[in-house]
Amino acid sequence: MNLQTEINKRRTFGIVSHPDAGKTTLTEKLLLFGGAIQVAGAVKSNKIKKHATSDFMEIERQRGISVATSVMAFPYRNLQINILDTPGHKDFAEDTFRTLTAVDSVIVVIDVAKGVEEQTEKLVEVCRMRKTPIIVFINKLDREGKDAFDLLDEIETKLKLKVTPLSWPVGMGQDFRGVYSLYEKKFIHFLPHGKQDGEEVIKIDSIHDDRLIKIAGERLHNQFKSDLETVHGIYPEFHQQDYLDGKICPVFYGSAVNNFGVRELLDCFVEVAPTPKSRETEERIVDPHEPKLSGFIFKIHANMDPKHRDRIAFFRICSGEFKRNTNYHHVRLNRDLKFSNPTSFMASRKEVIDEAYAGDVVGLYDNGNFKIGDALTEGENLHFKGIPRFSPEIFRYVDNADPAKFKQFAKGLEQLMDEGVAQLFIKEDSQRKIIGVVGALQFDVIQYRLEHEYNARCSYEPLQLHKALWVHCDDYKKLEEFKQRRKKDLALDKDGKLVLLADSAWTLRLVQENFPDIRFSTSSEMQ
Repeated sequence: MNLQTEINKRRTFGIVSHPDAGKTTLTEKLLLFGGAIQVAGAVKSNKIKKHATSDFMEIERQRGISVATSVMAFPYRNLQINILDTPGHKDFAEDTFRTLTAVDSVIVVIDVAKGVEEQTEKLVEVCRMRKTPIIVFINKLDREGKDAFDLLDEIETKLKLKVTPLSWPVGMGQDFRGVYSLYEKKFIHFLPHGKQDGEEVIKIDSIHDDRLIKIAGERLHNQFKSDLETVHGIYPEFHQQDYLDGKICPVFYGSAVNNFGVRELLDCFVEVAPTPKSRETEERIVDPHEPKLSGFIFKIHANMDPKHRDRIAFFRICSGEFKRNTNYHHVRLNRDLKFSNPTSFMASRKEVIDEAYAGDVVGLYDNGNFKIGDALTEGENLHFKGIPRFSPEIFRYVDNADPAKFKQFAKGLEQLMDEGVAQLFIKEDSQRKIIGVVGALQFDVIQYRLEHEYNARCSYEPLQLHKALWVHCDDYKKLEEFKQRRKKDLALDKDGKLVLLADSAWTLRLVQENFPDIRFSTSSEMQ
């Protein structure tokens, strides 16, 4: 099969939502329908000792939330589907934002009872800025929730998205009878109380079909007819190009935990979702169909298999074909690297692959060569744009709690910082280590992973800081004067770059006034 055909088969998308909207459950059911897994894990179930396939870290199993992006690939209808399941919790937003740079489209999951929540708004804003095509899945229709029209209004108002329903619920909660697919003109009958092993699909030529009236009952059927008239009157027709351009968002209804409405979502998705899109670099636009390989690292994860202490860099291929045991140019290091065991993912399960194509995400075993944002090419120096790094908002001193395990502590801290879960600063005057994070839950994750993956323990001390700012100055003398006078407020990040740790907004203003030749930025360059 030729290169162009392989690339056009790829569909790479992320699933995003507020915590507990059912994102990981939906991911499981997509994998189930795609034949990638045989039994879905019972997320957060204490009765069955199974867990979501995509939540592979022990702390995720304990807390019942996703704290790291998972990648899952499977074939479906002669296409290659790549799902990136992202953390929903706001404390792990940085990981999610970076993952959104590696996808071509997004499915947003919304809880029918809670509607649009804060974290969903932030994530959709990033997608909207990038004009990433979005499909909305309104979940948990078997529970009581908001009116379907009210939800659509909320999506349009809060998320600033233009929507068009491609399915419509008949009833809700106790009265939920199923979903009518406007896209395929069929009714899918919902069977409650765990009876939904398969789907009872009823092909109907008319919404006045007697079988539909019998299932729904006269009251719900009349309501459904009235709703459908309103839908056709208010919402625009679906056109694939409008969706691909980010101008319109199809909306589906269902219940992921009951396997309901998921197949319709998947079947529509594979028909309309974009093939791999172009990517912007500082030098030029990279087209996915170019014959030469290029791509970037958007995530690093240590100890996906704690028994082997492996460290894997997640590489999104942006153009061309990736081949095993082939030399590729590492742009930042300016040297060639070869990969003998590149892997594809099914969450924590991995298998070695011989080739992969634009749109795919490949795992590259890494012994410290990669940083987030690094590019691999066939020789051209490219620097991919739009890979964010955020200034930390919460800070703590971190200390080794077991002097006998100094090496394990140092190695663990270094590798976890390389993943981008937090940022490490070393004070210039005292050499004490400080961790800065975007969300406080990251401190728990770091502590847990140090203990369980590196056999090291850490303790924290509170530290009141306003902001960490990277320092830039072209005048060596003025920089040295600044360093002498503000030494107590300075630190180095893990790459040796100078950072000002301002304890208050007032201190920051004072420093800026006293040192007009010094520039401050809220992020270091990813390259």
